[in-house]
Amino acid sequence: MVMTDPLARYWGILEGRSKASYLLLRSHDVEFDTTRSTDELWDIHRKEMDRFRRGEHPDSHATNLLDLKEEIAKRIMRSCQFCERRCRVDRTEGKRGHCGVLEPRISSEFIHRGEEPPLVPSYTIFFAGCTFDCVFCQNYDISTDPDAGISFEPEVLADRIERRFEPTSIGRYSIIEKARNVNWVGGDPTPNLPYVLTVLRECRANIPQVWNSNMYLTPESMAILDGVIDLYLTDFKYGNDECAERLSNAARYWEVATRNHIEAYRQADIIVRHLVLPNHVECCSHPILEWLADNMPKALVNVMAQYRPVHRAKEHRDISRHLRNDEYLAALSRARDLDLHLVI
Repeated sequence: MVMTDPLARYWGILEGRSKASYLLLRSHDVEFDTTRSTDELWDIHRKEMDRFRRGEHPDSHATNLLDLKEEIAKRIMRSCQFCERRCRVDRTEGKRGHCGVLEPRISSEFIHRGEEPPLVPSYTIFFAGCTFDCVFCQNYDISTDPDAGISFEPEVLADRIERRFEPTSIGRYSIIEKARNVNWVGGDPTPNLPYVLTVLRECRANIPQVWNSNMYLTPESMAILDGVIDLYLTDFKYGNDECAERLSNAARYWEVATRNHIEAYRQADIIVRHLVLPNHVECCSHPILEWLADNMPKALVNVMAQYRPVHRAKEHRDISRHLRNDEYLAALSRARDLDLHLVI
């Protein structure tokens, strides 16, 4: 049996056969009044997303489906519930929740060559701050300091995206290297969801949007991302709640992560990353890989061996050393036995 390309939508955009999802949202006009309640806006959103999925794109109104998503996201900021911590603080009034993020701050943005082969070169935008507290975070300087980096006006970042997609050149020499995608990451991008939508409202480039996340989002956030994101690049860390709470301070992890992976799998193309941790092959790696085989059999999976005991990892005996080769091979062998589609 011939397998359908798991990144068919992504390649279609890159090859010019289809439009990036956010551009389709912008072409789907929606009539809504900002004086309506948030519940009423969600009702409109549900109805219009049903039409969007059926391929109906009305064009008789001044506002569109991306505008509607942006309006709802900005309202959520007033009682922040983008991630499953549901802090309910009013970030528009300068109140900080668990992640500490107020205005979006970008620690770096550049062409990244260290991602999976289908994604390289990737225009990667690193947000400061995170919804997790991973004791082994390799980007802890970014994730633990939500005020790091600089602020970009949305139209400025939109212009940079367009220039990365359509680089200028002099003769045979490119001035700016062309990117295959926009890679929203961090820390974690989730607290900055309204800003991402505002940037895309200003952008015109037909370039795939990648959501690179720990997937600790609420159903509301996933609903807003539906139709915006072309490829989810997920980080599936733990096979149980105990490890997640102890090492990332993430409650109800398994429930949230599995729910959101299923939803991402429905919405868009997906690459699932799993970083193998020392002493966690049986409790985390195997359960995750088995769940993926049962629930997301067509997903691309990257079993990763890059673990290093950084940040506060030395405080936890089980992860205080480097990953052994036999541990990585045990996880990789299980993935192969399950016939998962591996990114090599």
